[in-house]
Amino acid sequence: MPNRLAQSTSPYLLQHQHNPVDWQEWSDEAFAEARERDVPVFLSIGYSACHWCHVMAHESFEDETIAAQLNASFVCIKVDREERPDVDSVYMQATVALTGHGGWPMSVFLDHDGRPFYAGTYFPPEPRHGMPSFPQLIDALSEAWRDRRDDVLSAGARITEGLAARSLPDSSGLTPGLHDLAAAVRSLSRDFDEHQGGFGGAPKFPPSMMLEFLLRYSALTQDATALEMAEQTLEAMARGGIYDQLVGGFARYSVDAGWVVPHFEKMLYDNALLLRVYLHWWRLSGSELAERVVRETAEFLLADLRTPEGGFASALDADSEGGEGVFYAWSPQQLADVLGEADGAWAASLLRVTAGGTFEHGLSTLQLRRDPDDAARWERVRAALESSRAGRPRPGRDDKVVASWNGMAIAALAEAGALLGESTWVEAALAAADLLVGVHLGAHGDDRLCRTSRDGRPGDNDGVLDDYGSVAEGFLALYQVTGDDEWLAFAGILLDVAVQHFSDGEGGFYDTADDAPALIQRPRDPSDNAEPSGWFAVANACLTYSALTGLTEYREVAERALSVVATLAGRAPRAVGWGLVASTALLAGPLEVAVVGDPSSPDFAVLRRVALMGTSPGLVVALGDGEPEADAVPLLRDRPARAGRATAYVCRAFACEAPTSEPVDLAVRIGAREGVSGE
Repeated sequence: MPNRLAQSTSPYLLQHQHNPVDWQEWSDEAFAEARERDVPVFLSIGYSACHWCHVMAHESFEDETIAAQLNASFVCIKVDREERPDVDSVYMQATVALTGHGGWPMSVFLDHDGRPFYAGTYFPPEPRHGMPSFPQLIDALSEAWRDRRDDVLSAGARITEGLAARSLPDSSGLTPGLHDLAAAVRSLSRDFDEHQGGFGGAPKFPPSMMLEFLLRYSALTQDATALEMAEQTLEAMARGGIYDQLVGGFARYSVDAGWVVPHFEKMLYDNALLLRVYLHWWRLSGSELAERVVRETAEFLLADLRTPEGGFASALDADSEGGEGVFYAWSPQQLADVLGEADGAWAASLLRVTAGGTFEHGLSTLQLRRDPDDAARWERVRAALESSRAGRPRPGRDDKVVASWNGMAIAALAEAGALLGESTWVEAALAAADLLVGVHLGAHGDDRLCRTSRDGRPGDNDGVLDDYGSVAEGFLALYQVTGDDEWLAFAGILLDVAVQHFSDGEGGFYDTADDAPALIQRPRDPSDNAEPSGWFAVANACLTYSALTGLTEYREVAERALSVVATLAGRAPRAVGWGLVASTALLAGPLEVAVVGDPSSPDFAVLRRVALMGTSPGLVVALGDGEPEADAVPLLRDRPARAGRATAYVCRAFACEAPTSEPVDLAVRIGAREGVSGE
C-alpha cells in the first residue's frame, strides 16, 4: 500500500511511495505528529538521479525490519532537494558543521522544532569501514531521545545557534575592479591542472561558471592565460568520458582527474550552462569542436529532456539495470558484435575501449581524444552504436520541471539557435518560456513563481531566489533574440519581486522570500554551488535589464550585490564564479546595440546575427521595426531605419555612435571575431 508520498509531484518522492517506511512530505503536520507521538524526526534528503540515494533506499528503506524500526521511533520525512533547495541548504550546513562533509543522501535527525541533533549522509545496513549500521544508529538515537532528552535538545540548540552565528564574508562595499578579476585569474592559475584541464584533483566537476568567467575575461582583456585555461579544460571535457560521445550531453562529474569515468547522471543545469559556455567559446574562437558540442548538446536537450508540455526535465538517472553507467559503457566484444570485427577494432582504438576496461566489469567509457581520421566512417560507426544503445534499458528520467534550470536552458537554446541558425532551438526556448509563464508564474497567486511543475501541474513549493534570477535571465535572452518585448516585461516583473521580497537590506539577498514558511534559519549565501547562486543570478539579470531599459536603479542593485566579489575574488574565486561573470559585464558595459528595420528582411537578419556575435561581456541587443511606438523599449526610441535598410545603433555607457547599416563596420565596433559578418 502506498505511503503518504503517493500524491507528490516529485519523481524522487514517488520512487519511495511504496517503501514500507511511512514517509511524508515536509510540512507543519509532520512536526505536529512528532510532538503528539513524542518522537523525533528523521529527515532524508536526496534527488532522483542520485546513485547513493538509490543504494540506501534498496538496502534500508525497502527493508521491512529497518522500516519498522524507523516507523516506531521517528516521524519520517522525505525531501527532494530540487523541490526544496531551502530545506536542503539549511540542513546541509548543519551536516557539514557536524561531520566536516556533505552529500546525498543526507540523513538528519531533528527535534520537534526542526533543530538538528545528529546528521550524516549514507549509512550502510550493517557495520562497514568504521561506520555504524543504520539499524544501530536508529537504536542509539532513539535511546538517546528517550533516556537523555535534555542532552539531545541541548545539542540541537547549540547546533542551531552555531548556524545562526555564521556570518558572510565582510563586504568591502566597493564594486569589483579589473584588479579583482585579475587576482581571480591568478588564483585559478595556481589551482589549474596543466595536464588534464580543470581545477584541483579528483573528483572533478565541470567548472561551468569559472569557464564562462575566463572566456569573458579574455574577451575583455585579451589575457592569454585565462583563454588557455578555459580552452584546455573545454577540450579535455569534450573529448573525455564525461561527455556522451554518441548523442551529446555531459554527465554530472568525473570521478578521476582525467575526465575518463563520470558519475553518469545527466543534469539539466549542467548541460544548459555548458551549452552556453561552449557556444561562447565558439563565438570567441570559431572552434569546430565547440560548435560540434553545442549542436550535439542542444539536440540532446530536445531529444532526451524535453517534456510533452514544452519544458525540460530535471535529469537522467545514473543507474539502469540495477547498476550505474551500464547504459553508457562498452566492451571491445560489444563493439565488435554491433560493428563487425574491423569496425569494432577501429572503434575500440579510437574510443579507448580496452580489454581490461576503463570503468567496471571489463567495460569502458567512450572517449574521443582525437578527431577521427575518417569522418565518414566515424559517423557510420557512431550511428550504429547509438542505434544499438537505444535498445538497452534506459536510465530513469526525473521529469519535473524546475523553474531556474529551465531558465538556464531557455537562455542557452535561444542564444545558440540565433547564432547557429537553428530556429527549432529558439522555438523550444519559447515553448519552455510559455510553460513557465502559464504554469509557474502566478500559480500561488500574484506575481510569484512556483519552483516546480510536473505534467503541467504546478508543485506546492514557492520559487527561491535562483528561480527569479535564472528565469529572468532566460526571458532577457529571449527578448534579445526575438525582439518580443513581453519577455522584457516578464523579466522586469520577476526582478521586482526579487528586489522587494528577497533583499537582505545590506545589498545582498536571502534565498527565500520574506513571506516564505520559516525554517530554523533563513538561508542567505552568495556562493555558487553546482549552479549559479541566486544572489549572483539576480545581479547578472539586473545588469542586463538596466542596460536594455536605461533604468539605472537595477544597475545599482547589481553593484551593491557584487561588492562581495571584491572581497572573495582573489582568495576564493571558485565560490563566486557567477559573480565574476557578472562583474565582467559590470566593467565592460553597458554596450548597447539596437538593430532596427524590417524583421523579415535579409539585411536585418545579418545585422542581428552580427550584433549577437559581439564578445563584449557587457553587450545587450534590442530589436525593433524602426517605427515609433509609445511603449517602445527605450533603447529603440528615436532609432529609425535609414535609407530603407536595416540599421544598427551602438551605444557605450549610454552615449551613442553614428548609426551603421554595414555588417563589417558593426562587427568591428562590437568586437565580433574577424570574418563573422560574412558567415
